[in-house]
Amino acid sequence: MQTKCHLSMLIHEQAKKYGQRAALTYRSFGSETWRTISWNHFSKRVKEVSNALLNLGLKPQETIGVFSQNCVEYLYTDFGAFGVRGISIPFYATSSEQQIQYMIHDAGIRFLFVGEQEQYDKAHRIFALCPTLERIIIYDRSVRISTHDPHALYFGDFLKLGEGLPRQTEVEALWAQANDDDLANILYTSGTTGDSKGVMLTYGQFAAALKANDECVPLTEKDRVIDFLPFTHIFERGWAFLALSEGAQLIVNTYPKEIQESMRQTHPTSMSSVPRFWEKVYVGVQEQIDNAGPLKKKIFLNALKVGRKHNIEYLSRGKRPPLSLQLQYVLVNKTIFSLIRKELGLENANIFPTAGATVSPEVEEFVHSIGINMIVGYGLTESLATVSCDHLDERYTVGSVGRPINGLQIKISEEGEVLLKGPTITKGYYNREALNQQAFDADGFFHTGDAGELKGGELFLKERIKDLFKTSNGKYIAPQALESKLLVDKFVDQIAVIADEHKFVSALIVPEFRLLEDYAREHHIAFATREDLCANADIHKMLMERIETLQQQLASYEKIKRFTLLAHHFSMESGELTNTLKLKRAVINKNYKDVIEKMYEE
Repeated sequence: MQTKCHLSMLIHEQAKKYGQRAALTYRSFGSETWRTISWNHFSKRVKEVSNALLNLGLKPQETIGVFSQNCVEYLYTDFGAFGVRGISIPFYATSSEQQIQYMIHDAGIRFLFVGEQEQYDKAHRIFALCPTLERIIIYDRSVRISTHDPHALYFGDFLKLGEGLPRQTEVEALWAQANDDDLANILYTSGTTGDSKGVMLTYGQFAAALKANDECVPLTEKDRVIDFLPFTHIFERGWAFLALSEGAQLIVNTYPKEIQESMRQTHPTSMSSVPRFWEKVYVGVQEQIDNAGPLKKKIFLNALKVGRKHNIEYLSRGKRPPLSLQLQYVLVNKTIFSLIRKELGLENANIFPTAGATVSPEVEEFVHSIGINMIVGYGLTESLATVSCDHLDERYTVGSVGRPINGLQIKISEEGEVLLKGPTITKGYYNREALNQQAFDADGFFHTGDAGELKGGELFLKERIKDLFKTSNGKYIAPQALESKLLVDKFVDQIAVIADEHKFVSALIVPEFRLLEDYAREHHIAFATREDLCANADIHKMLMERIETLQQQLASYEKIKRFTLLAHHFSMESGELTNTLKLKRAVINKNYKDVIEKMYEE
């Protein structure tokens, strides 16, 4: 049962309830060994952080920053700050010096907590440019501190300031003063179209979100929840806090690229993720099917057919499957699907919320077919994550983003924009009054910028209004929907659709080079470099045929007519991706201007 209390008290209330039971599973920086921490230990560390922050002089509603990948120290810091009515501001571990300098200045951050060497080095270089910044506190003990840095200290030394809880009486007085109107976090958006904006999130918003999600997301104290996304991301942050409020054990995965290995080692029951994770799983399974012998291939395809019929055609529509189908599903679930789940480390899979981008119908149907409860949802930083999601044991439609959570009003404007109002919606952007005037209408509804519609109690998204492309022929193109359709192909790793103000749709495609190289060798296509592969006519012909197959259901004006293969990935370093790995289309259009123009030459 969920523990309902102010975030400043959550860990301590759970410690009273669960004591020595495991709260966190983690690996130290650079370690291969998984360790566990009890609720009592978690509570003790949080209290030490609260006491240490008071000894450093932090006042109520002053700001600290956390510039780190996921780690247990991150959680100690966040909840320690909540305990003294502080405001925690998370930075993506991949943020640039320019980005962190902007956020430190904008929010007036006094103390910055950093993870590893890369984060420390960036913080150290910009320290002199940030007048409000007083201290850099380092999580990883192996970080080399500059000999010319009197402002840095290790987290272990910082904790000594709170050892023995010298200011606990003051901390408890601040617990008593804590209220729902206080700011808990300021989360800076990744800024796909402009400057980053600080979204203000109050303790009251968190309380409302935790209550609403508890009513529709069946997490329990028996769950083992692994982190995939960074705590900086509102989806992971809200999900992790929900897990902690339910008494679930949180598995802290520090390095996202190691997630699949971490899952196999720790055997989680639940995980929040983005569609790209499941797209990779789908492509991997499809590759195994393609490489299997005729008999195995037939058996597997038949199993998927049974799974789809049982879980999609019947259960998703609220219908009971016929007994013969139930028996078939039990058999394929035990013999085939269980092996897939075991390979993923999901022997005891419970629920898997997925949001952040369009989920292709092929992927959604596949995940459900193999017996994994994918909960597709929709949310924003401004809505403290969840706006809507699938509800287990209720009908759902593949392609929707679920049913609205309780307490939230959703209105569709005349222009088709999704508008939101309710206790989980932000009060606005920090220090951006002019923008706040634009974001909220006279009735207090927040304008999401997303186009959508409500049908049968479910929300269906179309595209971000500002992301819709209009061809020179006056046709509107939804690039994200088209990109998600093509990302299910095993040879496509990244794709950027091009169409705005052009006479037809084209695309920049980064192939999955390992698979493409294997294909070239099998078909005796000579190459020395990735550039050779990308320029090869036979490779282009093969990919065009695969793209045509995936585009069969599209209108002619929506189809990709030409594409260019790129030998290098879109990256954050080049400015082409945000910290959440979303495309910065304006930057891509600029960086590949010549390549794009060439695709439209007669």
